[in-house]
Amino acid sequence: MTLAQQQRIQVVAHRGASQDAPEHTLAAYKKAIEDGADALECDVRLTADGHLVCVHDRRINRTSNGRGAVSTLDLSELTALDFGSWKGLDERPEWTGSAADTSVLTLERLLELVTDAGRRVELAIETKHPTRWAGQVEERLLLLLKRFGLDAPAPDEPSRVRVMSFSARSLSRVQEASPTLPTVYLLQFVSPRHREGRLPKGVHIAAPSIRIVRNHPAYVAKLARAGHQIHVWTVDEPEDVDLCASLGVDAIITNRPAAVLRRLGRT
Repeated sequence: MTLAQQQRIQVVAHRGASQDAPEHTLAAYKKAIEDGADALECDVRLTADGHLVCVHDRRINRTSNGRGAVSTLDLSELTALDFGSWKGLDERPEWTGSAADTSVLTLERLLELVTDAGRRVELAIETKHPTRWAGQVEERLLLLLKRFGLDAPAPDEPSRVRVMSFSARSLSRVQEASPTLPTVYLLQFVSPRHREGRLPKGVHIAAPSIRIVRNHPAYVAKLARAGHQIHVWTVDEPEDVDLCASLGVDAIITNRPAAVLRRLGRT
């Protein structure tokens, strides 16, 4: 792969620059923008009082000093918690950050950050929800994107937002409500129905895990032949970056955007 081709690979910050700052915090996303990431990835969950917050796990035990499921807590309860100190204690003892940058992050605040970034920064949003919220996460998400003018791309301009999910039904809900918004099908394994590069109806971006790409590199070519873009998660090791580049993927989703940009020769 040529240098020009490598430089076309989009670098997406997974939960922000989450190697360097606590995942899904404003600090992590500010760092990712500072590092030069092309796009930011986030997971969204619905609180008990109807706010979308950027939290990966169903429960907040791992990434805060609180306990309980996101769906059972109000935003005010989450706002009172610390979502940052665990990073310093358990992963990077040298990391320190302000309380303002490490409280629970709403999707609304993240959209403000992206809008005010001073350059084009895209957003890859993964929907997370318990079964009882069926459809509500997508509905609230699209309403919020509409408020920011991001629910549909302008004519002749690529969308700044794409919606990702492991659930084909979730993506279908998004497509029904906003047909021009790109959707991404996340793959943790390759089922027989997807083996030849087939994706759910209306989806044109595949997001296989790096484990799939390592074990089945030919699958990337099948996806490409089927006309799909390929976005690979979560790519942190130099040899995996090289593999993705050699296979011609369209995007690399990583916890280490600065390191991946260097590996691709972009800094």
